[in-house]
Formats: sequence, structure tokens, C-alpha cells
Amino acid sequence: AASDVYKRQVIGFPIFLFLMWLMFEATFVLGAYPMEWIQSGVDWLSSFFSETLSPGPLKDLLVDGIIGGVGGVIVFLPNILILYLFISVMEDSGYMARAAFIMDKIMHKIGLHGKSFIPLVMGFGCNVPAIMACRTIESRSSRLITILINPFMSCSARLPIYVLLIGTFFPRHASFVFLALYLLGIIVAVISAKLLRKFLFKTDETPFVMELPPYRMPTMKATLRHMWGKTEQYLRKMGGIILVASIIVWFLSYFPRNEAEDLRPLTVEETAMQQQNSYLGKLGQWIAPAVEPLGFNWKVSIALISGTAAKELIVSTIGVLYSESETEGNANLSQKLTAPNPLTGEPDFTPLIAISFMIFVLLYFPCLASIAAIKQESGSWKWAAFSVIYNTGVAWVCAFLVYQIGSLLF
Repeated sequence: AASDVYKRQVIGFPIFLFLMWLMFEATFVLGAYPMEWIQSGVDWLSSFFSETLSPGPLKDLLVDGIIGGVGGVIVFLPNILILYLFISVMEDSGYMARAAFIMDKIMHKIGLHGKSFIPLVMGFGCNVPAIMACRTIESRSSRLITILINPFMSCSARLPIYVLLIGTFFPRHASFVFLALYLLGIIVAVISAKLLRKFLFKTDETPFVMELPPYRMPTMKATLRHMWGKTEQYLRKMGGIILVASIIVWFLSYFPRNEAEDLRPLTVEETAMQQQNSYLGKLGQWIAPAVEPLGFNWKVSIALISGTAAKELIVSTIGVLYSESETEGNANLSQKLTAPNPLTGEPDFTPLIAISFMIFVLLYFPCLASIAAIKQESGSWKWAAFSVIYNTGVAWVCAFLVYQIGSLLF
């Protein structure tokens, strides 16, 4: 019996990795088709308002602010649906609970129990319910460690950022880059768990006991209900926080402005200069020195700040800031990211900067909802503050090493 358990543990991890790879391959490949359809609709809507409305703030708000921001996020809805389809099937089939049992020995080596595995995998969907699920862990020390490392699990809100940058710079190796990012989050979580166990939570109180449910065939009704629930949340975000944030970002990047600029279309160079001198541009340039060693410019620093409210806002902010003037035609966001910056002559994003950026997004400051969940489940703002400082520090160091070493090599 012991040898059977050992065999299951040996083959269980490769099977889990294969399922993860399959999930990312389906998310990127299958999601590409409906994503292109939605993108075409967004482009048509943008062109319609560009041709219909006269130059001025209203036109710029609709085209660059609302369509550029919300439209930049809504195109990734199919990818989110596919991701949640896989997670729902794995949960409803009973695979997650059995994976937790198989992973118990590995989890013990990092100072946790197999029961911590389920909240961590749930974090691939959303960190907030995953953190709340940690309350099922009897051991307080294991519960707190699992709560604190959960934000390193790459939630679905980060998926639009990955799809955008991986699709732009690494389309031929998309599923492997996806998997590498998720594995990096797991590795950082493992190292963090060992450090927390060694220095902050040295004792563990409760043995791992778990009842295994039988395997069962997921029902179509339950799976579709799960998917619709997540879709509804995503759509509400776009109609709420993402819409409001896109308008705020547009306003701060559009003003101050003189009357002459409102009466005629600006060239790309004039738009870039106007943005740089805007309220948002000045704030971004003040923050930029902290992230320049990572390869980021002021626009990226603003996107990262907006992402502290919700990670989807990173894409909507980039969509607004790179919506430039109508002299760029119907270029999509990927093309705008790879185009030379009119002020520097170099593109703001390269493959190396894209990798550095995705690593930082993966590891840095959890969203505000996750911070609130950490405070609620740990019972103290101390651990919420610790998560903010520790995660951001780890993100900065990792992105710095990747960018600086990559710059030397390439």
C-alpha cells in the first residue's frame, strides 16, 4: 500500500503539470479565435466613432478612454472562460482533492500539509476565495503560511496581461511561456513557505487528515453555472471599476491641454509629448526611477499602480495610454506596443521587457480585495502589510535580475 501511494505521488506531479500545460494551450489556441472576433468588433466600433465624431474631448474620451480601456479588456473574455472551464472540471470531478492527497509528501517538505494544496490551486482562478478557503486548514501556522503565499499563484485577472504580451512577443511558444510563469509563481511560493516556516512559524500543530471523495463526472449544468458566475463577475468589473478607472486614466493623461490641441488632430509626436506633460505623465515620471532598472517607462509604472485595485486594470490602462492619435490608423494594441516611441525612437516593449513586466505583475502587490481577504482571514493588518511589502520586494528583485542579466546576455 505504501509503494502504491509512492507511485501515485511520483506520477501525480507530472500529470498535474501536463493538465496545466493542456489548460494553457487550450486557453491560448482555442481562445484566439473568439478573441479575434471580439477584437474586430472593438476595432469597428472605434473606427465608427473616429469617423463620425468631430475632433475634441468627447471623441477622444469615447475612442481612447472608454473603447481603448474597456475594449482592451473585453477581448480576453474567451480566454477567461476557457480557464475557468478547466478549473471547474478539475474541482467538480474530485481531482483537486485527490491531487491534494498525492501532493501531501511534497507539501510537507515545504512545511505545509496536503490540504494547503487546494487553496493554492484555487488561486489560479482568484486569490480572494482561495485565501478564504484556507480557513479549512486546522493548523494556524500552516493556514497563515498558505494565506501569505497564495497571491503568488497567478490568478485569472493576470491572464489578459499574459495573453497580450505572450501573443505579441512569444506566439510560437505561448503555452510554454504560460506554464513557465505559473511555475515561477509556484517556485517563489515554495521558497517563501520554507522561509516563513523557518523564521516566523517554527511549529506545526495538526497532522494532515483528509477524506477523499470519489471521482465523478462533472455535470454540464454545474460547469456552465460556474463559468457563467465568473463571466458575470468579469462583465461587472468591466462595467464598473474598469470603466471608471479607464475614464480617470484618460482624464489624467489628457489634461492639461490648450484649446488649439482640442480643435485639430494631433500627430503621434504631439500626442506623446502632451501625454508626457499631463497630470498622469508627471506622476509617472516621478515614479519611473524606481522601475527603470526593470526596463519600464512611466506609462508602465502608471499601469502597475492601477493594477493594485484590480489586475485587469493594467491592460485597460495600457490600452488608454497607447491609444495615441488617429494618425496611427487601426493598429491594434500589440502593434502599438512594438512600434517605436516617437520621442525615443525605440519601442517601449521588447521581448526582454515583456518577460520582466510579466514577472513583476505575477509577483507584486496583491489586489486590494486580496489584501482585505488576508486581513480578514489572518485577523490582523500586520500580515496584510507584510504581504504588500514582501511580495513587491520579491517582484522587484526577480524582475531586476531577469532584465539586467538579460540585457548583458542579449
